[in-house]
Amino acid sequence: MRRALLAGAVAAIAATALLFGGALRSGDRATAAPTGRQLVRFGLEELQAARTGDPSRYARAERALRRALAADPNDVDAVIGLASLANSRHKFRDGLALSRRAQRLSPDTALTYAVLGDSLVELGRYDEAFVTFDRLAELKPGLASYSRTSYALELLGQVGPAMSAMELAADAAGGQGEPAAFAHVHLGKLHFSVGRYGAAVREYKAALTASPGHVEAFDGLAHVAAARGRIDQAIRLERRAVERNPLPQFVGALGDFYRAAGRPPLAREQYELVGAIDRLYAANGVATDLELALFNVDHGLRLRESLARARRAHLARPSIEADAVMAWALARNGRCGEALRYSKRALRLGTLDAPKFFHRGMIERCLGRNAEARRWFTRALRLNAHFSLLWAPVARRAVA
Repeated sequence: MRRALLAGAVAAIAATALLFGGALRSGDRATAAPTGRQLVRFGLEELQAARTGDPSRYARAERALRRALAADPNDVDAVIGLASLANSRHKFRDGLALSRRAQRLSPDTALTYAVLGDSLVELGRYDEAFVTFDRLAELKPGLASYSRTSYALELLGQVGPAMSAMELAADAAGGQGEPAAFAHVHLGKLHFSVGRYGAAVREYKAALTASPGHVEAFDGLAHVAAARGRIDQAIRLERRAVERNPLPQFVGALGDFYRAAGRPPLAREQYELVGAIDRLYAANGVATDLELALFNVDHGLRLRESLARARRAHLARPSIEADAVMAWALARNGRCGEALRYSKRALRLGTLDAPKFFHRGMIERCLGRNAEARRWFTRALRLNAHFSLLWAPVARRAVA
């Protein structure tokens, strides 16, 4: 399972609220007749709460931001907030339209380019997105721009430079609190993606030092523990993440760890909970087709239905991640010729991604090209020998 997908949109989107800065830390208090600024602040606070595990608060965020915009149609902060809300709900075409509106209202507002670039990435418009992130860096070098630069470099397969950019983001965050933890967690994920488990642990622990109890750091440490064969430790760590914030990617990972530990009833319980959480997100306006399709396809659940969901998601957000999910869903449904076309598109930027390499190997094997399949399995394992608790063992058996 790709944790990055179940986490929502790209990691950079999570940095958007941090770029709002004082708007989230304002000492203003709501009154009987709140000002536009107070409505925007409240909307952003609700949006951040929704992103961290309470999707019911998306609606409250939207109401506050729309009230602010009704009071002043030129309130650029309200427009940017609504664009960020749309991206958080995975409505990236709406996010793009709102970001363009904000850009017209205030061409030199840095946050406009952060949210605009996020929309463009998820719509597969990479050249435009990267130019947009460059403009963000010109206007406001800092956590939000460095983290997006890091993600762009990661997409292009430049993992070393991506780490350097995220290190700049960590430095810009000042070493304490949620911003620093955000940067260290994503540095840890970069290290994990290329099999540098010790470095990943250092970054996840740095995140916990900056922000004790940071749930993504516990999740990251759990995946390192599993990669090292310490399944009981992985379960304990993932349970800490789930207890604090039952996001679907944490719940799904806990299920995988229970499965690896030979505890199938507990695994099934977590997998069922993923479905329930997905329904809660969908009821609150979040488009979840891509994430749930990937989860189900990975776990062999409702494969035909999941292929239909993957197709819908691909139409809505035609990114390399959607290409990858389409390729995997088609392959798991035995449609490997069609899957190959999507796999090639998923790898077109040169991204170094072990699960995508593995999927390509499975597709090649399905097409009877065993030598080519072994080459892709080998590439996946060389990049990260423990890229998936479920699928890395399959790759190892295939090249043995």
